[in-house]
Amino acid sequence: MNAAVPITAALAVLATPAVATESVTVENLLAQDYVVVGAITSPIGPGLLLQEKQKLYLCFVSETPQSAAVTTRYCKPVK
Repeated sequence: MNAAVPITAALAVLATPAVATESVTVENLLAQDYVVVGAITSPIGPGLLLQEKQKLYLCFVSETPQSAAVTTRYCKPVK
C-alpha cells in the first residue's frame, strides 16, 4: 500500500474547519443591520452590495420563474 495515501487523507481532514459556520446570506446580513446600498448586473446574475458601517459585502442572488423566492448564491466581503 502506498504510504502517501493515509498521509494525504489525514492532511485533508486537518484542513477542514472543525466547526461548520453558517454561510453568509442576504437574509442574515439584513438581520445584522446591513442595508442594501447598491445593485449590479453581471453574467452570473444580479448582485447586491450590503453595508454596515465600514463592512461591505457583495452578494449574488438567483431566481427562476418557478422558484418561491430569490435566493443567495453566495456573499463575500469586499476588502
